[in-house]
Amino acid sequence: MPRFSQLFSSYIRALCLLLQGLGILFSLTCGHSAFADSRPRDTAADSTLAVNTIVPTTRALDLAATLGASELAARLQSCADGPFEPSTFSIAHRGAPLGYPEHSREGYIAAAKMGAGIIECDVTFTADKQLVCRHSQCDLATTTNILQTPLHATCRTPFTPAERGRKATAQCCTSDITLAEFKSLCARPDRSNPNAQSVAAFLAPLESPTVAEPLACGTLVTHQESIALIGELGAAFIPELKAPMVAMPFAPGFDQRAYADQLVAEYTAAEVQPERVYLQSFDLADVLYWIDTYPEYAAQAVYLDSRSVRPGYTPSLADMQSLYEQGLRIIAPPIPALVALNEAGQPVATDYARFAKAAGLDIMTWTFESGAVMGKQSRAYGHMADYMDAPGRMLDILHVLADSVGVRGIFSDWPGTVTYYANCMNR
Repeated sequence: MPRFSQLFSSYIRALCLLLQGLGILFSLTCGHSAFADSRPRDTAADSTLAVNTIVPTTRALDLAATLGASELAARLQSCADGPFEPSTFSIAHRGAPLGYPEHSREGYIAAAKMGAGIIECDVTFTADKQLVCRHSQCDLATTTNILQTPLHATCRTPFTPAERGRKATAQCCTSDITLAEFKSLCARPDRSNPNAQSVAAFLAPLESPTVAEPLACGTLVTHQESIALIGELGAAFIPELKAPMVAMPFAPGFDQRAYADQLVAEYTAAEVQPERVYLQSFDLADVLYWIDTYPEYAAQAVYLDSRSVRPGYTPSLADMQSLYEQGLRIIAPPIPALVALNEAGQPVATDYARFAKAAGLDIMTWTFESGAVMGKQSRAYGHMADYMDAPGRMLDILHVLADSVGVRGIFSDWPGTVTYYANCMNR
């Protein structure tokens, strides 16, 4: 006979579905069930920081439902009752931007509550040389409400409406405003309308498959604030030193090395243990500088390797061995570098993946749940378009990354999906 707990779980699930169907919010039980609606309001990012229960949402199950009858779908569906634990296999890419403004306090909290074991802050700097979390030094026009505030006067390129085939544009940079001015802004979803005739139309809302009413004004965070917050949430740190979009040195004494030094100094000042920090950069010179200068903090430094997207690039074992000999231990290319279709049309590990593993390198990859899944224009899956015939095919690729490639972590715009997979598959 079924155990009492199984019967009780089934009863609660049926009750939740009934109440949801009647439009009644039963958040105490239903909202924290593994069967909760994968389109929550902002309950995942409330002010309570203690993460006692991991709720990855039903996003993985929703995707699995599009796969039809498959062994992977059946396995994932069998784990619906949980329980779920945080996993360092699940890396929060800028927080949880599929449903929350990127690099916002609310997005970081949501990511932790979905079980992300590592949370990313992309690091850049302000006019007064303070480090803040932004994906790009000059993305404020679309990731904040700066165009709707008096600070629009600081923008390098003021808002220009679309006209005669020319797209609407604006460029506003953290390096042109002070920390106090930065903190006065709202974080917003990184969405814009290139055909807009007005600022209001340019700042397009987020249409999220995971959050019914996305947050319109999130809380921006400094790098130091992200350290305190992520530490309180119990996750590890993966800061990326973003490439400056200004000439360096930016000010006397503030060159690229000083910038890299300041990032590390904020972890040492906060007394964060080195094993909880994964320093990362797309610039190999930054990574090698950390390895030489801060060997404890750089023991698990990550080289974000974008070479695979460049025309003519061919991976080799010798190249991977050279990186290892220089002290690198973790390499992180985009998903297309690691998975491709074989002659039978099935996704398999690439030569890049095999060479990296053969050289002794651990692998992380980016970015799951980002952009279109189907079609040849998909950045992550366009080279596998013939296979990607349903949204759930992402889960097949996730399985290849975990099982065949052997990645140690996956950056995701909705970390709950990867958390769910990691728990279900014992990763």
